[in-house]
Amino acid sequence: MKVDEVLQCSFPSWYNKFKDITIKSYMIPLPQEFIDYLHADGIVLPAESITASAQESNEDNVGGEEIDVDWDDDGGPIAEEPSFPEFETTIKNKIKSCGGRVFPKLNWSSPQDATWISFDKTLKCTCPSDIYLLLKSSEFITHDLTQPFCKCEDYDEDSSDITVKYHLILRQWQDLNPAAEFRCYVRNNQLLAISQRHHSIYYEHIMDQREDIVADIKSFFYHMVSPKFSCSNYSFDVYRRDKGKLLLIDFNPFGSVTDSLMFTWKELEEAESLESTGTDSVDFPAFRCVARPEGVQPSPYATCGVPRDIIDLATGQDPYKLMDLLKLKVQTQNEESSDDEEDTSTTPTN
Repeated sequence: MKVDEVLQCSFPSWYNKFKDITIKSYMIPLPQEFIDYLHADGIVLPAESITASAQESNEDNVGGEEIDVDWDDDGGPIAEEPSFPEFETTIKNKIKSCGGRVFPKLNWSSPQDATWISFDKTLKCTCPSDIYLLLKSSEFITHDLTQPFCKCEDYDEDSSDITVKYHLILRQWQDLNPAAEFRCYVRNNQLLAISQRHHSIYYEHIMDQREDIVADIKSFFYHMVSPKFSCSNYSFDVYRRDKGKLLLIDFNPFGSVTDSLMFTWKELEEAESLESTGTDSVDFPAFRCVARPEGVQPSPYATCGVPRDIIDLATGQDPYKLMDLLKLKVQTQNEESSDDEEDTSTTPTN
């Protein structure tokens, strides 16, 4: 994976070329103060977004109790909250242009790992505060901002002068059927492999329709995608609305920063080891899906709402945290024993 390949997969680099076959979207340049806000520790929503959200909720709650907003001693919103009035106004206008519901992302990633914090466990946003909360809670977004080229073989952090112009991407919300989403892997301009996008769910019809699915995606790739996309190594996501009707969703780099889903990156990088599931042919593209109910895998985002320390302890990835926990437990037991001895020594006897 190379730096130029990652840059070509950045949303602003490809959207205008493919806008006729993808979802309606708007690109809003991120002001530096908002980037600094995303970098800052803690989750504090901008004052105007909290006030506006509360007003909208109270308007929708006519006849009921008003929703409380935190105010300071002077009767205004708490002072520490950041403020981006112009940026927020732009976001509101674009949300309105998209019909009132949007899917947010940055140049490469969406905050998919932060859906646990949203009310409906999706990325559907109807106001700026929804977007801020998801972006601030996502490690995927942090990766976009801090180390988008960390896996690139030609990237040297010490000598690099690459400047990325970050954008907030607002995509018109679509109620997509997860059974119709597929990820496709391309190397040297050859369509190598196709994977069921949501591999934690079993869909019986995918196996029955696999030949039609592969034929449609191959046609879409060679006629609509490959002639316009300048990279030779990449992956792309498609949505198959119906037979012969496909929608381009996104591009991703061909490398470990992208989820390999039902393949491994070793297989994808060593194409001769690929085997197509459910067919006798090994002709490219290889196609894999969850073929049986017992083949369902756990959701890749299942642990995203769990504190990192708990995950490290459970998986044994950080033995020092386990040692600290045991020391804390011993210390607590010693303190409890000392308290018990003190109580016993001060108890009067008859």
